[in-house]
Amino acid sequence: MPLRRELHGVIIGLIAGLAIGSIIKGMIIKTEIRDLYNQISDLKRQIAVVKVAIPPLRNLAEKCGIYIGAAVERSLLDIPDYAYTLKQEFNILTTENALKFGPVHPQPDTYSFSDADYIISFTERNGMKVRGHTLMWHQQLPSWVAQGNYSREEWINIMREHIMTVVGRYKGRIYAWDVVNEAMADNGTLRDTIWLRNIGPEYIEMAFRWAHEADPQALLFYNDYGAEGLNVKSNAIYNLVKSLLEKGVPIHGVGLQMHVSLENPSNPQEVAANIKRLNDLGLEVHITEMDVRIRMPARWEDLVEQAKMYRDILRVCLSAERCKAFVMWGFTDKYSWIPGYFSGYGAALIFDESYMPKPAYYHIAATLIEHLTKK
Repeated sequence: MPLRRELHGVIIGLIAGLAIGSIIKGMIIKTEIRDLYNQISDLKRQIAVVKVAIPPLRNLAEKCGIYIGAAVERSLLDIPDYAYTLKQEFNILTTENALKFGPVHPQPDTYSFSDADYIISFTERNGMKVRGHTLMWHQQLPSWVAQGNYSREEWINIMREHIMTVVGRYKGRIYAWDVVNEAMADNGTLRDTIWLRNIGPEYIEMAFRWAHEADPQALLFYNDYGAEGLNVKSNAIYNLVKSLLEKGVPIHGVGLQMHVSLENPSNPQEVAANIKRLNDLGLEVHITEMDVRIRMPARWEDLVEQAKMYRDILRVCLSAERCKAFVMWGFTDKYSWIPGYFSGYGAALIFDESYMPKPAYYHIAATLIEHLTKK
């Protein structure tokens, strides 16, 4: 086993051992993560002698009754360290791009399922669930849709055929679908999309009904960003899903993306209140795309604050009645989307570019252990 993987086990064993010992004794862990890293440096010199086996995140999460995972790209699964870390640490994966409209349905009569097929087979070989992402979105559309000039009836047929074909292909193999993604604008009105303009607001209801028809066993989610706490947008989403339920629409949950930054964190108390009101409707909640971007270069203090943000949201999820998945938008900074979209930002995930766990990883592990000791 590569040196980094052996060290990985020692590091997590150290963190988990300290967390378990402190929590069981009712003590607060007073050792700072910086001090732990100093101990880890010493352990590097002893790694040939000292080996500690402790459960990966997925094992801890399963004991907590929750899924923990990451969004993945097909091409990256060919990288040994990337695939190994996924298999070791996570029990649910999200198809980052493979099932979006453009990649999977590039021409009217042509579907491209090879990338999604590979990802789903990977999860099945490794005992993981899949979150299918996403059926209805206003971005990453193929040109024949984005530039299409069709009648309303033709738009409805395009949408129905796409959903029935894609969901139907993976019937019984995808645990949850993000059926409609980012349909709400930040001001609380429905976003002006090609689907809204050409079909009307009922496209949302149609999408859920067709997805359920294609796979009655799959959980169906509405997914969005910027609506994790209590604000105009989250209020509008709450009202939307409530109205769908009142119409008997088969919607089972809401995905809170949780793309945040150190400068603009989500308020844990507000997130908890938002999850509770959604749970009170009978809906499940997933944290679907979490990352915490940092202005570069990242300082040590930034990484510690980032870790606390991951910890706080995971605690909220674990404490909720029906928050069943905690998924990040990737797991290693090496392949994060953040630098390409937010100039000057990076270091948003829980593993660094060398696949070494960061403070956020340790906080997640300790939080799962903390929850287990309270059960």
